[in-house]
Amino acid sequence: MVEHETIRREIERLGIVVIIPTYNNEKTLTRVLDGVLQYTPHVILVNDGSTDTTPTILHQYPEIEIITSTHNQGKGMALRKGIKRARDRHFDYAITIDSDGQHYPSDIPVFVDAIAKATCPVLLIGSRNMSHDSVPRKSSFGNKFSNFWFWLETGVKLTDTQSGFRAYPLRAISQKFYTRKFEFEIEIIVRAAWRGVDVKNVPVGVLYDPDERVSHFRPFKDFTRISILNTVLVFLTFFYILPRNFFRSFKKKRWSDFVRENILGSTDSPIKKALSIGLGVFMGIAPFWGFQTAITITLAVFLRLNKVLAFVFSNISFAPFIPIVIYASLLVGGLVYPSPSSFQLDGVSLDTIKSHLWQYVIGSFLLASGMAIVIGFSSYFFIKFYHQKPVSSP
Repeated sequence: MVEHETIRREIERLGIVVIIPTYNNEKTLTRVLDGVLQYTPHVILVNDGSTDTTPTILHQYPEIEIITSTHNQGKGMALRKGIKRARDRHFDYAITIDSDGQHYPSDIPVFVDAIAKATCPVLLIGSRNMSHDSVPRKSSFGNKFSNFWFWLETGVKLTDTQSGFRAYPLRAISQKFYTRKFEFEIEIIVRAAWRGVDVKNVPVGVLYDPDERVSHFRPFKDFTRISILNTVLVFLTFFYILPRNFFRSFKKKRWSDFVRENILGSTDSPIKKALSIGLGVFMGIAPFWGFQTAITITLAVFLRLNKVLAFVFSNISFAPFIPIVIYASLLVGGLVYPSPSSFQLDGVSLDTIKSHLWQYVIGSFLLASGMAIVIGFSSYFFIKFYHQKPVSSP
């Protein structure tokens, strides 16, 4: 009991509330509620349209706050309602625990201890032993699948991304959400990571009792919804989040710092620097209008090249040189795919490109390839020569 009182005081000090979403879990709900109430009276339970004896059970707990939905709206909506109410009551953290009995309320101190030790807002996910004999294979596979997509979308490696036993920093996570079902638990952790919130695992126990546990996960419908969400998140990752993060870090650098750190002082090999520069030159000339930066950074990440060098040299087509690049592309394209009408440098415009579209497209790819090779090779020899220069003694 002394430990329980210590945890109670910590929960009060840290501003923690426990949110329990429930839907037709009459067999396990009492056990979960009794376990949670040993640690805190601050409980928000969201009854998501239960049709069993849940309302009767809840009448026995007048000390907890209950939000009732007239019909089942999905776990995501239940969590959203609970999080909103917790914010309205000015709590700082919300620990969520499922009511199906798979989580042990006795693991709440694990979350409290991790929150108390954190020096910045942290989102904690209970990491279950998914190799335990009681864990269904489909759940273990689904967790590994989810872990992979989370890593791809955020760069953060976790051992469990599907556990509903979590702690959310209410002031640091997003204020608005878009999903309503099980996929909500993916949306909220990915977007938290995108906002710079630390997302970490903490060890928790797990119990899968087939005689008690009721799962409302619909394999086909919910897996489809989760797959669609991951598709959207991956697209946003590579075409918005990665470029955004890169711009934020790059804006802090001066030109002299860039040359010293990324060209001359980088630990990358000369060949890697030259390939990065070549990629940037190619993307800067090739006709990927509007997507050059996103594609350049994405390719640099996949190819493990120097993102900064690739980005800087992709700006070879900056404003004053755009007409010259277009004109050169048309000239090169005319050698392979000539158009019947001619053009002049001072007359280069969008109309010119439209009337010589294939000539321009073919020419721009050829010009981009040629310039990438020339500038890439030149950069390689320059960097190689610089590193081979003897350092003069004082």
